Amino acid sequence: MAANDYYKTLGVEKTASQDEIKKAFRKLAQQHHPDKPTGDEAKFKELNEAYTVLSDPQKRAQYDQFGSGFSGGQNGGGAGGFGGFDFSGFAQNYSQGGVEFDLNDLFGSIFNGGFQRVRKGADIVMDITIDFKASILGEAKKITVNRVSGGKEEISFNVPPGIDDGETLRITEKGEPSKDKGGRPGNLYVRIHVRPHESLRKEGIHLVTNLKLKLSDAILGTTYEVDTLEEKMTIKIPKGITHGEVLRIKGKGVPVGGRSVGDLLIQVFIDIPQNISKKAKEAIETLRTEGY
Repeated sequence: MAANDYYKTLGVEKTASQDEIKKAFRKLAQQHHPDKPTGDEAKFKELNEAYTVLSDPQKRAQYDQFGSGFSGGQNGGGAGGFGGFDFSGFAQNYSQGGVEFDLNDLFGSIFNGGFQRVRKGADIVMDITIDFKASILGEAKKITVNRVSGGKEEISFNVPPGIDDGETLRITEKGEPSKDKGGRPGNLYVRIHVRPHESLRKEGIHLVTNLKLKLSDAILGTTYEVDTLEEKMTIKIPKGITHGEVLRIKGKGVPVGGRSVGDLLIQVFIDIPQNISKKAKEAIETLRTEGY
């Protein structure tokens, strides 16, 4: 194995899957990105070096056999590389937990054979609160951004259907302008907070509601009104329904990628009375003697 152990650099085992390697790189790259207060440019380059090799099955196989000295590794000096590494296979952006960085911003331009990093403008983070219905069906929004550099701008964007409370939307280049010549503006990050619905909750692609039934209705069957996102709906309660049983209304849940929609799940809870009249007690006693 090479002096530079790429697996140790990324904190993964040699048997790690490609997905595990990618997740490890993104987590560490976010932590050590040079534009962050905790950033470490040297460490960030080491992470990129390790990921460049281990994310490519062919290079990884060569590395496992020969170490980092194989052709195309850190001493390969291939065209289009930086310090002997070819970053052409990298995606332009990486994001994790609502924070994005752009490799073009990191590596910038090469002047007179040297390295210069052109910083993008600062990112802006804002919080907005939307209704539960808007979080499920999506909504067009407008917000006013006050920039530290001066001025205000009204930004329009779409909240996608099915967004979860706490998720962050990225609006490209709507942050602070760059202080460096040729630098791009930062991004605007909008954290979404969702107002709870009085009776509905989201579970994956489905909406779920609880329905409390009277004991007699559970035994004999009836109809009840339940909330959907847009209206109340009358549903039939079959006789003999049991406590905890789930009724399903298809197509009344969360839109999925514009192709399909989840369901509305109605979880039934039978309300057992604690205090009953003498007449009701006698009726129940009769049921018990009949084996019910």
